[in-house]
Amino acid sequence: MSINDIQDSIIEEFSAFDDWMDRYALLIEKGKELPPLDPAHKKNDYLIEGCQSKVWLYPEFRDGKIYFSADSDALITRGIVSLLIRVLSGRTPEEIKNADLYFIEKTGLRENLSPTRSNGLLAMIKQMKLYAIAFEYNMNKNRSDEA
Repeated sequence: MSINDIQDSIIEEFSAFDDWMDRYALLIEKGKELPPLDPAHKKNDYLIEGCQSKVWLYPEFRDGKIYFSADSDALITRGIVSLLIRVLSGRTPEEIKNADLYFIEKTGLRENLSPTRSNGLLAMIKQMKLYAIAFEYNMNKNRSDEA
């Protein structure tokens, strides 16, 4: 599935609910489905700056793609990061860097999150894109070193 196919699927899931309390419940449920993060990755190196709650985001680069795992000490934040992982994990650095994450607007997430959670969401996206830039740089550097 493409990034846009996954986003469309998320939009469809959220559109099944008119009430934002139900959408929050869905977000919490998505957070509960997030696989546990290896305790070795719950360290400051992977803690996202700018989030009110603690969010750890661990990137793994293999076969030209980045795979993310994460955890948070807040249920709604855990749900938010689970959606980002669903959309961006298993993608190339280029795909992650260029992703237009329109599902955030279309689900109403941006307008219904508190300002601090909204800032946290932006910090998570920024961190995922920074990891993509770093992995792409290292990949290109290794190629030029081999040449």
